[in-house]
Amino acid sequence: MGDHMIKVEKLDNHLHVVVPAEWDGISIDDLLKNKWQLAKKRIHQMRMDKMVKQNGLSVPFANKLRAGDQLIFENIFFEADYGNKPSPQSVQILFEDDFLLIANKPAQLATHPNTSADTDTLANRIVHYLAVKNEPAKVQHIHRLDKDTSGAVLFAKSPFIGGILDKQLKERKIKRTYIAIVHGKLQKKKGTINAPIGRDRHHPTRRRISNTGQPAVTHYEVISFDAVKNLSQIVCHLDTGRTHQIRVHLSSIGHPLVGDVLYGGKPLFYRQALHAKYLSVIHPLTMEKIDIEAPYLDDFPELTGSGGK
Repeated sequence: MGDHMIKVEKLDNHLHVVVPAEWDGISIDDLLKNKWQLAKKRIHQMRMDKMVKQNGLSVPFANKLRAGDQLIFENIFFEADYGNKPSPQSVQILFEDDFLLIANKPAQLATHPNTSADTDTLANRIVHYLAVKNEPAKVQHIHRLDKDTSGAVLFAKSPFIGGILDKQLKERKIKRTYIAIVHGKLQKKKGTINAPIGRDRHHPTRRRISNTGQPAVTHYEVISFDAVKNLSQIVCHLDTGRTHQIRVHLSSIGHPLVGDVLYGGKPLFYRQALHAKYLSVIHPLTMEKIDIEAPYLDDFPELTGSGGK
C-alpha cells in the first residue's frame, strides 16, 4: 500500500487527483462506485452537475482512466457552515490532513451533541479548532465513544469523505483497540465474548445481554494481573460497536470494569477504566495506512503486576 500512495490535493473546494497506475483502464464510474463506494445518489448528483473533469474536460463517467490523468472533482468540499456551535476548549489532535482528523477524547465529554443544549462536546471543540484556523469544514464523527470512555475518535471533514469512511466502518476496516482495567483474574489469557446486547427495560441507560438484542463480539487478551489489587489489564478489540459493549460483555463474565458502577465495578477510579488507545484506518483517498496511538489524558490506572501468569 505505502509505496502506491495516491496523489491527492484539496484546492479551494475541489479535489485534485493524479490517476495512479493501479487505476489504469477503469472507468470514472468504477472509481466512484467500487473504489470509493460512494452512494448512488451522490454519483448521480456528480454526473448531473458535471462535477468531474478528466484532464480539464467534462467527460462521460464511462470514460476510461489512464495512469497520470489529472482528475478534478469540483465543489465536493463546499459547506455553508460547521454544523455545530464552536466550543473554545482545547482539543488534542492526533492526526489531521485536509480530509479527516483523529482527536483524543477526554473522559466526561460527549463525542457529539445529542440536543441543541449540548454546546461543549468533542465535535464542538473541533469546530472551534478549525474555525480558529479559518478552515470551514462540516465535521462528522465516524464512530463514537461513551461519555466516560477516553481515546481516539475519527472525524471526516466533509460528507464526501464521511460517506467513504462510513462504508469502511461497516466493513470493519477501521480497527479500534481498547485498554481496560477489570476486577479479578480472567481464567483465559485470551478469549472472545459473543453475546447479543439489548436495552434493559428496567433502566433508561443500561444495556444487557439479551437473546433478542443485536449481535456483539468482543475479543480480549490479558496484558497483566495485579494479585495484590486483584485487577487485570486487558486489551480488547470489537467486531461490532454496540453501546456499552465492552462494559456489558466483561461484566457478563464476572469481570466488570474498574470504576464502572453501572455494571458492577467498584468506584476505585472516577470513571470506567476504558481507553480507545489505538486506531488504524486506510486513508480513503491516498490509500495510506494511518496508525495512531492516543495517550492517556488522566491518571488512568497502571498495573504493576506480571503478565497474567
